[in-house]
Amino acid sequence: MSLRPYSSESYCEGERPEAWRDVLASLGLQPATAATSHAGHATAVRRSSEGVTLATLSAGPQAVTAYADAHGDHPLVLLPFEDGVSLKTAAGHQIIAAGHLLLLPRANGWSLSFPRDLRAVVLAVSCDAARSRTAVPRLTEVQPIAPSGFGEMFIRMIETAARHLDTLSDAEWSAAAQGLADLLPALMRQAPASTDFTAGSASKAATLQRLCQAIERRLDDPDLTPAKVAAAEGISERYLQKLFGGTGSSFTHYLRERRLQRTCADLANPAEAHHSISEIAFRAGFNDSAHFSRAFRHRFGVSPREYRHAEAERHAATSAAAAQRGWPQQALVQLRNQPIGPAMRRPAADFPASDFCAETTPQHHHLAADASRVHWGYFSRSLPPQIEIASGDTITIETLTQHASDDPERMISGDAGAESVFHWTHDQKNVDRRGAGPLDASIYGRGAGEGFGVHICTGPVAVKDAQPGDVLEIRILDIVPRASRNPDFRGRVFGSSVAAWWGYHYKEFLAEQHAHEAVTIYEIFADDAAPYARAAYSYRWAPQVDPFGTVHTTYDYPGVPVQPSSVRRRHDVLDGVRIPLRPHFGVIALAPREADFVDSVPPAYFGGNLDNWRLGKGSTVYLPVSVPGALLSVGDPHAAQGDGELGGTAIECSMTGTFEVILHKKADLADKPFADLTYPLIETSTDWVLMGFSHPNYLAEFGAKGQSEVYATSSLDLAMKDAFRKMRRFLMSIKGLTEDEAIALMSVAVDFGVTQVVDGNWGVHAILSKQVFADARA
Repeated sequence: MSLRPYSSESYCEGERPEAWRDVLASLGLQPATAATSHAGHATAVRRSSEGVTLATLSAGPQAVTAYADAHGDHPLVLLPFEDGVSLKTAAGHQIIAAGHLLLLPRANGWSLSFPRDLRAVVLAVSCDAARSRTAVPRLTEVQPIAPSGFGEMFIRMIETAARHLDTLSDAEWSAAAQGLADLLPALMRQAPASTDFTAGSASKAATLQRLCQAIERRLDDPDLTPAKVAAAEGISERYLQKLFGGTGSSFTHYLRERRLQRTCADLANPAEAHHSISEIAFRAGFNDSAHFSRAFRHRFGVSPREYRHAEAERHAATSAAAAQRGWPQQALVQLRNQPIGPAMRRPAADFPASDFCAETTPQHHHLAADASRVHWGYFSRSLPPQIEIASGDTITIETLTQHASDDPERMISGDAGAESVFHWTHDQKNVDRRGAGPLDASIYGRGAGEGFGVHICTGPVAVKDAQPGDVLEIRILDIVPRASRNPDFRGRVFGSSVAAWWGYHYKEFLAEQHAHEAVTIYEIFADDAAPYARAAYSYRWAPQVDPFGTVHTTYDYPGVPVQPSSVRRRHDVLDGVRIPLRPHFGVIALAPREADFVDSVPPAYFGGNLDNWRLGKGSTVYLPVSVPGALLSVGDPHAAQGDGELGGTAIECSMTGTFEVILHKKADLADKPFADLTYPLIETSTDWVLMGFSHPNYLAEFGAKGQSEVYATSSLDLAMKDAFRKMRRFLMSIKGLTEDEAIALMSVAVDFGVTQVVDGNWGVHAILSKQVFADARA
């Protein structure tokens, strides 16, 4: 009944290919090219019972084939998610759409290529596991199974079993495993789906595969013709037509089929839901919507609109609870035609001459906070940088708390920068998008961006010559609170903390209490010998009407101005209590590589909403670079926070930080403490702090569903496991310990703590004192 989770976070870069090869081998698979194996982020969950193994795999693009030593009559069963796969056999090349099962012979002679990501379920059954009295038919060729009839039933069974793989009891899993094994022979007797290629010599097949790859690269060309492809590949058009004719198909048929398969996959993909049907069709090379609709219906039996609607309902049926923060699953497929304005098109860098300097002397820069220099509630690889700096430069970045609107008089009025960002009247909203959701607020109707992400981030800042694989070192040189500019409060500093509906406490009120949200406004005394915060007053959230007329019954959208007359203030709260300050930035992020709009709330490998108070003055955070220029953003300034951030927020207080930014190129990382970095690493004067998360790279692990699944599936158990794996890896690969030594040391000298339980992707940090290795040999 063994459950075997796998995470690439357990291994250093040099060990990941072999570790992933072992995962594949346990399922009867191996990399298609013997000399290569996937070395990027990957996760897997495998569970076995009496010869039956079921696994979910999530990794980057790669090709796999049958394991060389595999044997047995029962084929492997593979179900690809989200994207189709490219099947190569001796007979040719075929595209298999997502949602189709593949029965794969144990013998070699085929390979599967996952061009974007490998995300699939795999079932491996030994001969002894099947108790069917009927003889098992021997499979000699790859057999696709369409999602209809008995095939659809088997697909639903394998999907459901995989989804609950880690929660089924031993007895339940044993019954499910044996049921799948018993049904497999019946599945093998299903009529095989037709293939595009049935014959041909090895050399012809190789040429044909090359032609298919050329077509794939130019699928969006509506004027693609046999002559164009033949000329590009250096063969005659007549020979091209002969090759396709030898498969029982034709160039025209294959091109149309491949375009239809591409549109089918995109229409079913929640990540593509913001594109209209026409856009998806044009992107696949169809230049006439009506013709596309007729061809799609003829091929799949339903119209494109009906198919997309059916897929939306299927996703909604398995969605997480709507009460969760962030994207609900059903919302991912409701989004329609979300426009990306010109600001989201990342142009070639065009900065004032003063922002560049050919000299090696470090330069200092200043990035003010106003409506033109912030992005609210999301990170993006496509945002145009506000400024470019060089490695070794320093930069002062002004940041604003999104909670300033909890008391506009104290935290916005008179402050030109804050007024610019928060300006919102019936006629004008300076920063419209607030979150990674749809601009038309078509999910909940809260406002543009839907509040799927809440933090005001200043930036991004591009770092010259930064490339994926590098590491960015960000030193926090200073943090200064932003004082009120209102003449009535001039020079005084204020912050806000909300015990909100997403807080850990929210369903744990005492019996006589109704669930409610409470806002506490604090005054910050930063110049005291022992800086502290003291509560000024508090109020319970009451329904607020924003300037566009939307009613917010809960704290569900950032920047809604609270009118003093709409709430009842309670003074003398936390009377006599002084809260020691821990000034830090909750958000320090580089742009993630996986998507254009990423919710700012869940942290991950790229940093983001780390909410660790140790990121204060004098500390350093190291982050892996994922996109050219790195694209650094800073926000979510905090005056104080406890580990856990239980109520949902810290004392949120606008602040200005000064940073030194140092780029470490990938080629120079050897022997550095941050070599092979795949997670945020914090360094203080006394400690190393490693950040663990429930899902270290939820965007890669869950794909299109990531920005919902991360909220629904996070737990402290998963975060603790991730922190443990990272610390073990750090001690072994950076400090040179054996695994036994690393575990022994962790048990007696490493402090594991709860970072936060409110950010969707829950966090556990591991703290290693530098003093532990004070006597170690250099």
